[in-house]
Formats: sequence, structure tokens, C-alpha cells
Amino acid sequence: MSDLLYITAEDCHLCEHSRTVLDQLGIARRELNVASDEAMALAARGIPLSFLPVLTNGEQVLAYGRFSAKRLAAELGLS
Repeated sequence: MSDLLYITAEDCHLCEHSRTVLDQLGIARRELNVASDEAMALAARGIPLSFLPVLTNGEQVLAYGRFSAKRLAAELGLS
């Protein structure tokens, strides 16, 4: 899945943790800052961005907050 979007903010400890989880699992993604126009467009389409970080495919939220490697791997069919 290379069309995943990872929405983050600066100085976000949960974002750093979750970035590490994504890297450990080898999950390709494009990173967006929550203040970007593209992130705001996602929010306008109904993707909730109030609890960062958020991993989305643009249609649904796949993970948010403190990512669990086990849960995310199962969600993405990596296990």
C-alpha cells in the first residue's frame, strides 16, 4: 500500500513513536503536516484529525494516536 497518508504535527511524541512503528513494519506512506492544505481537505471530507497522528488511505482512518505494530499489521494484512 503506497497510497497511505500519515498526518502528523511538529513536536509530537506520539507521531515519533508511530513513525517508528511504520518504519519497523516497512509501511510506505506520504507524510503530511496537519496544517497543510491537503490535510485540511481530508478533514473537510470527514477524516478526523483531532487525535494525531493519523494513518489513512484517504477514505478511512486505519490508525490514530499511539500505533500498535500488531494491530496495524493485522489491519493491513501484513501478519
